[in-house]
Amino acid sequence: MENARDLQPTVFVVDDDEAVRASLRLLLKSVGVPATVYCSAQEFLGHYDAHQPGCVILDVRMPGMSGLELQQLLNLRGATIPVIFITGHGDIPMAVEAMQHGAFDFLQKPFRDQDLLDRVQRALEKDQRTRLELKEQDRIRDRLDVLTPREREVLSLITRGKPNKVVAADLGVSQRTVEIHRARVMEKMGASSFAQLVRMVLDTETQ
Repeated sequence: MENARDLQPTVFVVDDDEAVRASLRLLLKSVGVPATVYCSAQEFLGHYDAHQPGCVILDVRMPGMSGLELQQLLNLRGATIPVIFITGHGDIPMAVEAMQHGAFDFLQKPFRDQDLLDRVQRALEKDQRTRLELKEQDRIRDRLDVLTPREREVLSLITRGKPNKVVAADLGVSQRTVEIHRARVMEKMGASSFAQLVRMVLDTETQ
């Protein structure tokens, strides 16, 4: 069970420039946003916890592992934490590549403090939405796990749009039996309507 401290969103600043790390940490703390700084991608990876909400402010060009390489590693790990890239080089192709790999945003140095804070706020909001969606999908999967094999069959057929009569014929049971299974599926899944039930199934299938 996560405690309150773990649930506090944190901004992770990954930059090899000590002055940049210090100034960004002060900027974020000035608006009440906790920040943790790392001098390299490797150091960040050594401490990264996927359960910790927040976002990453990431320098594109760093010695050793670059920001883009770190982003790709996070993608391979299935990390959903939003990444905001910063660079002093104005490398447009690099910015495009970062966005293609799912970066949340991209800022060129020098940037206005408020521009960064605005992006951080949006990134934290996105991270919160994503985590809520993933928790809901986990709850739906837990509910799916308690369905009997027959209930799963009925669920699969009815969410494909098949009427009870057709489902009954497909499974070789009576229409009444299908109706009973359907009611049990709705109850176990916690669905208040058939449309919600379909949405639940679609949400888990798209992940």
